[in-house]
Amino acid sequence: MSKQDLVEIIASKAGLTKADATRALDAALEGITQGLKKEGKVTFVGFGTFSAKKRPARNGINPLTKQPISIPAKTVASFKAGSKLKDALN
Repeated sequence: MSKQDLVEIIASKAGLTKADATRALDAALEGITQGLKKEGKVTFVGFGTFSAKKRPARNGINPLTKQPISIPAKTVASFKAGSKLKDALN
């Protein structure tokens, strides 16, 4: 599903124009991003939890040259599905 598909679903379910649905979706995604940056966790009860996890620096190997490389530490987003989402998918 693309962002445009999701916008169309939001517009039809909420009775909004596609422009309003796009703004609402963009605002929701921005809110999730800000929540992860600020608090490290965003929870939607029943749907799931987005969290920011820190990955430590590590050593790796370049698959083309087989030379060792250093992979820097970084923060990545993860998602854990909630019970209602899990049940809906089964």
